[in-house]
Amino acid sequence: MNILILGVGNLLLKDEGIGIHVIQALEKENLPSGVRLMDGGTGGLHLISFLQDYSRIIMVDATLDSYPPGTVRLIRPHYASDFPPLMSAHEIGLRDMIEAMALSGVSPEIQLIVVSAADINEVGMDLSPEVAAAIPEVIKKIKEIIT
Repeated sequence: MNILILGVGNLLLKDEGIGIHVIQALEKENLPSGVRLMDGGTGGLHLISFLQDYSRIIMVDATLDSYPPGTVRLIRPHYASDFPPLMSAHEIGLRDMIEAMALSGVSPEIQLIVVSAADINEVGMDLSPEVAAAIPEVIKKIKEIIT
C-alpha cells in the first residue's frame, strides 16, 4: 500500500480548515502501514514534488456549493473540470495541481473528499457545528477507501 491522505485548507478561516482537522483526527487512528498523512495547508502546486511518490492520494477539502453545510461527497477528479464548481479559497491551486500532475506524466489515483462549508470568510480556528459533525463520516469514508 502506498497511499497519501492529504488534508488541505486554511485553519484560520473556520470551515476552510476541514482538511487539516481531518488529518489531526486521523493522527489518533490506527491506520494500515503504507498509509501516510500530510497537512498540505494551502500548498497547491508546491505539493506536487511530495505527491509524485504515491500511487493513491486521498485529498480532503472544503467546498462552497449548494449542499447543506457538513455534506460529505467523494469525487474522483482527473481534470480541473471534474472539481465542484465552487471550491474553497485555494481552488486554483488544487485544480492546477491535478492538471500539472497529469501533464507531467505523474498520475496517481486521486480521490477527493469534499465537505460542504457553511462559511470560509470568517476568521476563526473552530469549525461550524455542522462541518465539525462531518469529521467522523469523512474518517469512515477514508477507512472504507483504504481497506
